[in-house]
Amino acid sequence: MKITNVEIDIIERDTGDLEVKDERFNIGGKTKQGVLRIKTSEGFEGNSFIGDQAANSLDRIQIINEKIKPLIIGMDSDNREWLWSQVENIAGHGLPIHASWAPIDVALWDLAGKILNKPVYRLLGGRNTQISLYATYPPRHNNSLGFIDEAKELLSEGYSAYKIHPGDLSVKETIKTIDGVRNAVGEKMTLMLDRNHGYSLNEALRIGHSLDENLFYWFEDPVDPSNIRAIKRLNNTLITPINMSDSATFLIKEAANFLGENIIGMIRGTTRKLGITGLIKLCSMAESFGINCEIGLAGNSLMNKANLHVIASVNNNTFFEYWRPEHIHQWGVQNEIEINTQGKILLNEEPGLGTKLDEDWIDFHKIDTLK
Repeated sequence: MKITNVEIDIIERDTGDLEVKDERFNIGGKTKQGVLRIKTSEGFEGNSFIGDQAANSLDRIQIINEKIKPLIIGMDSDNREWLWSQVENIAGHGLPIHASWAPIDVALWDLAGKILNKPVYRLLGGRNTQISLYATYPPRHNNSLGFIDEAKELLSEGYSAYKIHPGDLSVKETIKTIDGVRNAVGEKMTLMLDRNHGYSLNEALRIGHSLDENLFYWFEDPVDPSNIRAIKRLNNTLITPINMSDSATFLIKEAANFLGENIIGMIRGTTRKLGITGLIKLCSMAESFGINCEIGLAGNSLMNKANLHVIASVNNNTFFEYWRPEHIHQWGVQNEIEINTQGKILLNEEPGLGTKLDEDWIDFHKIDTLK
């Protein structure tokens, strides 16, 4: 089945300001993002969204429209693997292509599911339709008491796992947070910590020892992924697995180097960077090393749903990352992700990604369409 057209609705939405306590200062406000529509002559349409949280995505939309669209018009709709093989050729001399290619790949998988009348996870050979999750917020507290209250609140809402984003808290205050949260929730919650690359080696070692003492499940992105010496030292010293990396430039080859050098205990991946095709490859590669691939937020409603379909299809992922507040990254669909009474996310049996677009909402927020 041939692809006959690729359209992008450019939408503008305003999430409101969301102040965060780290180097970013805020991640909210007015933003322009995209609704991708890949169409066939038989009337099928595959969809994904372009945009991470509240980040402006006009640069990605331009790359899709100018570089990728001409390549796939007339292409067989199931040539996803061929397109994956062309990503670096499209990139040329340093073009940041993966974040633009990824929604194309997800839309092609959505299209395949609709054509075959099956959910994507079944096309991938999956069967796990009840997905465990952890809750997390961006860093939003100035002291340990804020994080302790946050953990208590999440526990009372039924969450059984929580990832702390300490942001720019001092090392001393972060250790108080780690101790305080564990004391507050006991063994009722699985706990993780993610500094988004912000520590020096000495800071990461001090915090890592506290994580060891409190039986944390992983220590995510403690240092910059280019600091190989520090990562090796942390991996060799700490009990808590080092989990890397959500960095935008940490892709398949970078992950392969880390796994081959045996310097991490877990690997991070997401459809936001790798699409479904690449994320499945990353999970398989990690599995061959006996390591979990823990899948992180994809940044919008359809890409997050793509993450779920991959999680349902692999054996080496523990959690879906459920990022709060939800309004920053949830938009444009009728049936959003829901958590059941057992604290898990259920995948439905609808074809493709199993999500219907909210066309009224999209029309209201649409400012242009690229055809």
